[in-house]
Amino acid sequence: MKVEKSIEILATPDKIWPFLVVPEKILMWFDSFKKCEYSDDKHSGVGTAYYVEEKVPGPLRKINFEVKYWNENENLVLEMTSGKNVNSYKIRWNLKGTQSGTTFHFVEEIGMPFGVIGKILGVLGQGTADKMVENMLVKLKNLSEA
Repeated sequence: MKVEKSIEILATPDKIWPFLVVPEKILMWFDSFKKCEYSDDKHSGVGTAYYVEEKVPGPLRKINFEVKYWNENENLVLEMTSGKNVNSYKIRWNLKGTQSGTTFHFVEEIGMPFGVIGKILGVLGQGTADKMVENMLVKLKNLSEA
C-alpha cells in the first residue's frame, strides 16, 4: 500500500524539521504511532534508529526503523529494519522551501502481511489510509505554523 500526499505549510523547513525527527514531536501529529522512541544513543543523521508501535485497523505493528537518508531541513528516509505485523515499511519526507513557507511531501509505502489477504486488505484500506494521512498533515501544518 502506498500513500502519497503534499501540503503547503506557512513555516520554514527548519521549523518543521523537529516534528519529523524528535519522537515526542512526531507523536504530536503522526496519529497512528502510539509509541515512538529512539532505539539507541544516536539521535541525528543516517543510522538513527527508532522503535515504533503503530495502531491501525488490525493487529498492533511493532516496527524498528533506521534513517537511511538525512539531509537536514530537506529530506528524510526511514526504512523498517524489523517488525511485527508488516512485511516492509518505508517513509519519505521532503521539505521544499517556497516564498511563502514550505511544501511538505509525504510518502509511505507499506508491504502488507498475510499474502493475498493482506493485499486485499491494503486495497480496501487505501481510502482510510489516504484520509488519515491528510488529517495528519493538517496537524503537522497547524503545529508548525503555531
